[in-house]
Amino acid sequence: MPDFSFALLRHGATSWNVEGRIQGHSDIGLLPETRSTLATFRVPAPWSDMPWYTSPLKRTVQTALALGVSPVGMLPAFIEMNWGVWEGQHLATLRATLGAEMTRNEDRGPDFRPDGGESPRDVIRRVEAFLAQWSGGDFGVIAHKGVIRAIYARAAGWDMMGKIPDKLHWDALHVFHWSAKNGLSVKQLNIPLLANEGAPQ
Repeated sequence: MPDFSFALLRHGATSWNVEGRIQGHSDIGLLPETRSTLATFRVPAPWSDMPWYTSPLKRTVQTALALGVSPVGMLPAFIEMNWGVWEGQHLATLRATLGAEMTRNEDRGPDFRPDGGESPRDVIRRVEAFLAQWSGGDFGVIAHKGVIRAIYARAAGWDMMGKIPDKLHWDALHVFHWSAKNGLSVKQLNIPLLANEGAPQ
């Protein structure tokens, strides 16, 4: 029966991150300065010795390579939540434009759904379907904020309403456990990246 741990790390910053735009499945690459900064860090042990994967989006692949991680493949189950026609827009603009409709949507927690996109519950379904059939042991994935939040919510029993129980650092590893019997659980959050002593100053 499947029983393993996996580490998740969010990709580095893109121009859309800096501008506050919703990315979703839009395939935006990292900023050059982000790659330079990531090159000064490395993944800590024991995760540095585990196989690492990325989502199909290039910002995750570029993050892995900048960290000196050679990804062994892509895992579509860990692609960012699809934000449909809202991709490229700002949440503040959507809230101002949609008003009460947006408030009701956000109040649905894991069932919040962008126009033409996915809900966090949809994300969890695809991730759990993948985990249920995985037989390769412990691994890591360079993934996305929306995916990590959805997995955390499921593992921690958070309904995605109100303040998140644990502050998640987006430049750190978050480790979860999966078992066929008990599903997802939190193992360790906010494991910092280490300084890469061999990186150019």
